[in-house]
Amino acid sequence: MGKVKIGIIGGSGVDNPNFLEDKKEKKVTTPFGDPSDALQTGTIGGVDCVFLSRHGRNHNFQPTNVNYRANIWALKQEGCTHLVVTTACGSLQEDKHPGEIVLLDDFIDRTTQRKLTFYDGSCDEAQGICHVPMDEPFCSKTRAILVSSLAALGYPFHKEGTMITIEGPRFSTKSESKLFRQWNADVVNMSTVPEVTLAKEAGILYASIALITDYDSWREGKEAVNLHLVQKTFKGNREKACKLLLHAIPKIAEQNWKDDMKKIEDLARCSLVK
Repeated sequence: MGKVKIGIIGGSGVDNPNFLEDKKEKKVTTPFGDPSDALQTGTIGGVDCVFLSRHGRNHNFQPTNVNYRANIWALKQEGCTHLVVTTACGSLQEDKHPGEIVLLDDFIDRTTQRKLTFYDGSCDEAQGICHVPMDEPFCSKTRAILVSSLAALGYPFHKEGTMITIEGPRFSTKSESKLFRQWNADVVNMSTVPEVTLAKEAGILYASIALITDYDSWREGKEAVNLHLVQKTFKGNREKACKLLLHAIPKIAEQNWKDDMKKIEDLARCSLVK
């Protein structure tokens, strides 16, 4: 069936994996440097899992300075076949409300300062040029399981959505936010890119749980996004995310992933020009 190991990357507000059983801490390094924090290994419902806080447990790293390459490489080194990640985001559409969850199926990249690939000639372990396809950046099969779990839990959610990732750490201007709406983006954050593209290069099945904290800056006559508004929704979003992971991860492990794992590994390999 293809044995799975689930990597979990916790975004802002989901920094402490108190849902892991038999938790152990493991410090690792990679050819790209150290990941954001020590890995925390354990199980959920008997399924092997590895947790990593994207920004560090003390929120040490702003979005631009997260070592995304080390994070993904470290989880690949640990044998993760899947990544299920959380990310805080702002809504760009009236029908997507704070406290709701969006299961991403596409993205728009508006970053400007990040290392977007493993294959830039800086590392002996990643030689060549990788032209990885991005027509389906997120794993639809994993997303379908998350949809089923959210429906069972009764949480309000959207089964698909387009994320626009900005550089940050500042929030969007009102004009930028209105422009993103014209592009039909649903939500905005600072971390999906390059994490999702690196996962595809690494041959890992990737799904993202986008937790809406606020409306962005586009709404006329309403308070624009600020840190206080974002932090108000963190607790509720964290509880939903943790319960979703506890419910969905055993369901993921029940599926036969052999063909899916081979397909994405073959895709990563065939995307390389050496």
